[in-house]
Amino acid sequence: QALGLTGREKVLEVGAGSGYQAAILGELARSVITVERLPALAESARKVLNSLGYTNVIVHLAQETLGWPDEAPYDAIIATAGAPRIPPDLLAQLAIGGRMVIPVGSRYLQELYKITRRRRKNIIEDLGGCCFVSLIGKGAWEEE
Repeated sequence: QALGLTGREKVLEVGAGSGYQAAILGELARSVITVERLPALAESARKVLNSLGYTNVIVHLAQETLGWPDEAPYDAIIATAGAPRIPPDLLAQLAIGGRMVIPVGSRYLQELYKITRRRRKNIIEDLGGCCFVSLIGKGAWEEE
């Protein structure tokens, strides 16, 4: 809801998991790129989404850089894991005027931020407290 999708957007999801949220995004957006760092989860999500006929959702195995820069810019980005700060690599993949929703804080407690990218100064809204698993990768948390 915080992304304010209209159906015309290209969306990046960071953390495919089971593929459930990617399927919802696939109903709400023009196209969805979702990345997952765990190979078994990425393959499982890909199979489920394909079997359900989601032709507008593509699952990728995450690389070293957070997100999927090859398809940037994105109109909207949603992260399903908490970061210690707003990751510059993800922000760089967001189109001017685009929105990103991401939990930011410690490994155990975060604030859910909505960032709207602007040319000069981004708008950051705090949507409230939350608790997500840790976002792992360059520009986020190191794997424990």
